[in-house]
Amino acid sequence: MIIQNRRTWIAIAIVIVLGAGVATSMLRPWHGGEAHANTPPPAPTIEVASVVGKNITEWDEFSGRIEAVDRVEIRPRVSGTIETVHFREGSIVRKGDPLFTIDPRPYAAEVARAEAAVAAAQVRASHAQTEKARAQRLLDDNAISRREFDERINAASETSADVRGAQAALEVAKLNLGYTRIVAPVSGKVSRAEITVGNLVAAGAASPPLTTVVSVSPVYASFEVDEQSYLRYTAPGAGGGKDGLPVFLGLANEDGNPHEGKIHSVDNRLDTRSGTIRVRAVFANEDGRLLPGLYAKVKLGGGAPHDAVLINDRAIGTDQGKKFVLVLDQANKLTYREVDLGPTYEGLRVIRKGLKPGESVVVNGLQRVRPGDTVAPKPVSMAYRSELEPRPAAPDRKQASAEAEGKPVS
Repeated sequence: MIIQNRRTWIAIAIVIVLGAGVATSMLRPWHGGEAHANTPPPAPTIEVASVVGKNITEWDEFSGRIEAVDRVEIRPRVSGTIETVHFREGSIVRKGDPLFTIDPRPYAAEVARAEAAVAAAQVRASHAQTEKARAQRLLDDNAISRREFDERINAASETSADVRGAQAALEVAKLNLGYTRIVAPVSGKVSRAEITVGNLVAAGAASPPLTTVVSVSPVYASFEVDEQSYLRYTAPGAGGGKDGLPVFLGLANEDGNPHEGKIHSVDNRLDTRSGTIRVRAVFANEDGRLLPGLYAKVKLGGGAPHDAVLINDRAIGTDQGKKFVLVLDQANKLTYREVDLGPTYEGLRVIRKGLKPGESVVVNGLQRVRPGDTVAPKPVSMAYRSELEPRPAAPDRKQASAEAEGKPVS
């Protein structure tokens, strides 16, 4: 009986041990998953760079257009038929070079008629002067009346006026004859002939232009300057001063601003709608490369060198019109920092307010992080090009070698 009870207790103990083992094995995966769920995700890797401090000479860049100093629309001053076109379209002409000839024969005939009228008036005036002298002698001898004498004096004065009128008509006729030969009023590049040989043209400002001539050198570059730049550089009494202010210009396909000029004029008022004022600079253009109408990149400024804070434009974000950067602190947490932007300098952006040299800012991945996030920083150069940005493909060596030798690529 005792042995049977012992066996019963042993069986019960075995069942309890096995049940505990099964329960433990069933609970282990649950606790393991809970522990895994409570593990924080790894901090994201973000590229950061140190803010650059440098002593620079600051420049501001503006967009403008090239304009000709002189632009003349050639219109006829007399009516007639175009007889000759003397220029080649797009060529350079000098002041006084012939451009068009209008049929001069009607105007030459008018000059001849006016010359004859002058000769006839002079004959009548000479006869009137003779009669006036004769009347004076007769009046002294009381041979004629005072009234007759006065009539002869009036006739002499009238014929003298007729001579002057005929001479004025002759001058007009000569002018009209001269207008049949249309010459370049300024030196420059001539456009195409809008009206060709054989066409009849009318005189006056309402008539269509025959062609246009624009001066080549020098040229203007007109651009709009904001109020702050005007006050800093070009306003009377400003540090730069209008006369000593350097201006550099570059075309759309040129690197940098290789053309040097100077400020020519500043408008007399600020446009309150745009907050800008028009400035005009003048540039030499001996080679004719600066064509009126071309887009111009204008760099304005100079002044005294000063210490500046520089960052890459990729580090700058926009938040409802405000510019900001994310600054990395010593605990690798990101802090929101509003900044004031200046011009670019050697590919970096000048920061006027909000940063100090040596601080670390996020330069790539602003969209993947928020202020207060902890990140794993990856230091890069401020001028570094991110690995996530596409890079130009390396040129094929075989193709490059063949192009250098002038051979076709197989």
